[in-house]
Amino acid sequence: MNSRQPAASGRPIPNALTIAGVDPSGGAGILADVKAMSALGAYGCAIIAALTAQNTQGVTGISPVPPAFVGLQIDTLFTDVRIDAVKVGMLGQRPIIEVVAEKLAKWTPAHVVLDPVMVAKSGDLLLENDAVGAMREAMLPLTTLLTPNLPEAGVLLEERPVETVKEMRRVAERLRNKLAHSGERWVLVKGGHLPGNETIDLLHDGDRMIELPGHRIDTANTHGTGCTLSAALAALLPQIGDVPESAKRAKAYLTEAIRHAERLSVGSGHGPVHHFHGWW
Repeated sequence: MNSRQPAASGRPIPNALTIAGVDPSGGAGILADVKAMSALGAYGCAIIAALTAQNTQGVTGISPVPPAFVGLQIDTLFTDVRIDAVKVGMLGQRPIIEVVAEKLAKWTPAHVVLDPVMVAKSGDLLLENDAVGAMREAMLPLTTLLTPNLPEAGVLLEERPVETVKEMRRVAERLRNKLAHSGERWVLVKGGHLPGNETIDLLHDGDRMIELPGHRIDTANTHGTGCTLSAALAALLPQIGDVPESAKRAKAYLTEAIRHAERLSVGSGHGPVHHFHGWW
């Protein structure tokens, strides 16, 4: 199965859930997540955790959803729908992080992909400072696959962002140690902020350290790349089962979505990637 193909005939189509914020421009957040999930053969569900006033140039406002209502959305969905994987993105505030963690601990989905969204592509903050501790304390123990970029990894470890692949290896090991020690747990440290034209990502499970090589594509259309990658992983993990193979295919999908982004004409800032490049 390549990264574009749906679930094999005879196997149930997986139900993938995104818990994140809304980007009205559609390039990031739950709209991007559902696009990526759909493109990769999963049925996308969404829990809205935050509202944003946002376009390709920046974020002008954030309105959180009441934490109790976020919890009600999760309980209501899980009561009725089999959820095969969950992607967690922008949560924004400590109370929302805590209620999401409480509900995921209650429902125990097999795959929890955490994209620790902290800063938008425009540089606008999407996670309040006092929420970072809640992310470490409440969400990391529930995570089966953590997908930070280099600045996010630095915040989670309370240190400066790293600048070399050698330093990334140490960061991957330290972040893996913050996840639960039982069961299969992985960290995917994304190297898109490395200098130069190489975009090496590191996938680590406490034993294996797997390099996922890549090359930088010269484009401004990179809005929502982190959202898209983590959503792709949530779509592929229930279908493939193997984390390294899922990560390779998710990165290949994202690479082509970036490569074909120039075919879209959305906004005048950091445009979106082309989630449906294989069809349109």
